[in-house]
Amino acid sequence: MRLEYFQMLDGIERLDTAGSICAIASVPAASSVFEGHFPGHPIVPGVLLLETMAQASGYMLLALDGFRRMPFFAKATEVNFRSFVRPGDRLSIEAERVHDGSGYVVTRGTIRRGGARVCDAQMMFRLVAFPSPELERHVRSEGVRLSFLSPAEASDG
Repeated sequence: MRLEYFQMLDGIERLDTAGSICAIASVPAASSVFEGHFPGHPIVPGVLLLETMAQASGYMLLALDGFRRMPFFAKATEVNFRSFVRPGDRLSIEAERVHDGSGYVVTRGTIRRGGARVCDAQMMFRLVAFPSPELERHVRSEGVRLSFLSPAEASDG
């Protein structure tokens, strides 16, 4: 995890073409985010945990769609934060496709630490054409960094 850069995922452990993904992330031991959230009691802000589930869902949707359209996070419902996430925690992030509509997709995400659920949410994404070639290149390079897109596949875009 690189919190300051919104790189929430460290790798993809499993991607199922039926519509599920399992990613991993290690919360850094130190981050400027923790300086204000909270002094003497550092925890990952809930909004960043929601972003982590959204990124896992988004990369799953990108892979299922062959990186043809960009999923933009549009809505979250049924968001539950069950436990604090602290510096040094190792997380498992799961997401599954719940509903595929006309131009949008609903997913369900869960973050676990040591098998115990720490948060979950239902999320909606709009699928649109990439708004710029630079964003498409960046997203594809992140697919390579996360080890589920080869460099050759990344350059096919």
